[in-house]
Amino acid sequence: MGAARTVLLGIVLFDEPATVARLTCVALIVAGAVGLQPTTPLG
Repeated sequence: MGAARTVLLGIVLFDEPATVARLTCVALIVAGAVGLQPTTPLG
């Protein structure tokens, strides 16, 4: 999730390009992290 935040901050603060490929990769990182939550056993 830190990688996704870093990319988004770079786009907002440093005017880096927000290409479709870049945003898709960020979405995949977030989706992967969210998808792992229900599959991780507690305890």
